[in-house]
Amino acid sequence: MNVVQLLAATSMIAAALSIIMTAAWLVQQRSGNSGWVDVIWTIGTGAVGALAALAPITGSLFARQLLVAGLAMLWAFRLGSHIAVRTRGSGDDPRYRHMAETWGSDAPRQMFWLLQKQAIASVPLALAIMLAGHNPRPQLDLPDLLGGLILVIAIAGEKLADDQLRKFKAEPGNRNAVCDVGLWRWSRHPNYFFEWLGWCAYPLMAINLSGENPFGWLSLIAPACMYWLLVHVSGIPPLEAHMLRSRGEAFRAYQRRTRAFFPVPTTPQN
Repeated sequence: MNVVQLLAATSMIAAALSIIMTAAWLVQQRSGNSGWVDVIWTIGTGAVGALAALAPITGSLFARQLLVAGLAMLWAFRLGSHIAVRTRGSGDDPRYRHMAETWGSDAPRQMFWLLQKQAIASVPLALAIMLAGHNPRPQLDLPDLLGGLILVIAIAGEKLADDQLRKFKAEPGNRNAVCDVGLWRWSRHPNYFFEWLGWCAYPLMAINLSGENPFGWLSLIAPACMYWLLVHVSGIPPLEAHMLRSRGEAFRAYQRRTRAFFPVPTTPQN
């Protein structure tokens, strides 16, 4: 891959993601349920990344392209279907709802530009998938296998965390309680941790220490960007603000005894 190909691919990825998030905005405005935004973003980002990984660029190993594209779509359909089921069974996403309430009558315009910013922030994610698929190493080797293993573990871990939270919420006595069982005893956001972990797999598959794929180092932006978004922007801050409003002191106590992001095993408190 040369500089011209990289710039052309990045431009097409950015344009595709912008169109996808425009569609997400239209669905959100028409349905009144912003939960569909995350469904469309997840499947759209995975699809754009997978198609970019499969693009016919000279020197790419087709087996690696298939592996990377397949893993990206596995992530996208697992997470996208989970969010879709949750969205159909509940109301508006509290994070977006609070933003809309704050924006008032200007909410439609503000939401549109927020989602366009999300499209821009997603470019490094799809780009990392593409760079992993087009690493010019002549055969599948240990970094590919380790990257695939990390991604599978991340998808399974995120599913386990989602399932534990869903089962906890399904118990009638837990309606206004704070989930602190299973992985949620070790981290206040284990699903976010595993989401971030999955994006750490692509640099492992994209970076070529021989120097044949210098652009592979750009894939490191993906996990850095995802960490920044989850921990400092659109993940933990608005979600915990909502939890503090709805759960009050129970959630404050949970914050005091449990780490926010990285899971650390703790002894259950009596």
